[in-house]
This record gives sequence, structure tokens and C-alpha cells, in this order.
Amino acid sequence: MYTSNSAASRATAVALPSLRRVSRLSLQIALGIGASLIAFALRANAQGAPAPKTSGAFEIRPYVGAYLPTGDQRDLLKDAVLVGGQASYRVIPQLSVTGSFAWSPSKDRITAGDQTLDIYQYDVGAELRAPSWVDRGTWDFTPFVGLGLGGRTYSYRDLDVDSKSNFDGYGALGGELGFGRIGLRVEGRDYVSGFKPLTSVGDSQTRNDITVAAGLTVRF
Repeated sequence: MYTSNSAASRATAVALPSLRRVSRLSLQIALGIGASLIAFALRANAQGAPAPKTSGAFEIRPYVGAYLPTGDQRDLLKDAVLVGGQASYRVIPQLSVTGSFAWSPSKDRITAGDQTLDIYQYDVGAELRAPSWVDRGTWDFTPFVGLGLGGRTYSYRDLDVDSKSNFDGYGALGGELGFGRIGLRVEGRDYVSGFKPLTSVGDSQTRNDITVAAGLTVRF
């Protein structure tokens, strides 16, 4: 028993630095790509590149979709509906800043009783919007990519356990059909986050999950 525990401790000691390196590397890559996107957008704006067709600089967007845990996160949580809202501000034609808030009522696969676990996601990021790929006068299609940082809170609905919050970051890819002041958007996000044990004390880990959503954009 002593030998087994010692081996487990050594394995944990080796794994934790690796997880930390992965987290740092993911953050460095995200920041590097984000800086490149912003620099590209500013250069395109300075050179007078075609801008996506819009009717206002400010946008609000309710959306609905799915929360899809992957890897180790899928061993703990079930797929769930995703409901939320976004607010965007177009700084220049090719670059927007978007803040998001979402909620998912997932289920804990491990804790007895199939407990409901409310997941709250909140973040802010930058979107690089390309010129419209298709423009038919009354409607157009505009693709975009994005990067952002934020946080996530896990809260059991019925268990007497403190909520846990973690830092995370995401990459986004999607497109929007525009009809003047109204738009229909589809967006996929890949999240990398920290994760603390929900019902016990332990070291933070790195987890991954995906969201897919459709939203209605209203421009002002």
C-alpha cells in the first residue's frame, strides 16, 4: 500500500508541471494570435480594405445552442443546452469587441443522484471580421474569427457545496447572414480552462470543452 501511494504521488508530481506548461503555452499562443489579428485588422483599415456591411457600431445578440464537454471534462459532465447573450462594439470595420454571458444546466456523471450542475460562462474577446464573401444587396454573409479570455463558475443546484470559479480562454469561428439591422449568426467556440475539484480539495487541472450556438443580431 505504501509503495502504491508513493508511485501515485510521484506520478502526480510529474503530471502537474506538465499541465501548468500546457496552460502557459495555450495562453501564450492565444495572446500571440490575438495580437496578430488586431495588427492585421488595423493594417487593413489603414489601407482602406473593404469592410463588412453593417448598419451600426453597437450590437446585441441573444443566442441558444449546446455545451459539449470533451476529454476529461466529458468524464464528469453531460452535454447540455446553452443559453446566453452577447454585446458587441465595432471599433473599426474589421474589428469588434464582444462580451458574452451564458448558462448551461449540465449533469454530474459521478456524484450520486445525477446532480444538476449550473455552469455560468462570462468572457470578453476580439473578433476579426472579413469582408462579406457573398453580397446580394438585400443580404450578405460575413465570416469571422475571434479570441477571448474570461471565467467560468460551477454551482451545484441542490448540493450544499461552495461554487468553484476558474479562468479560461477561447478561440471562435463562425459566420453571419446580415439583413440590414438584423443578422443570423452561427458560432463555434473551443474553450481551454482551469478546473478545480468540485466536491473536494485538490490541485487545478486543464480542461477542454466546445460550445456551438445560433444567435439573432440586432444592430444600433
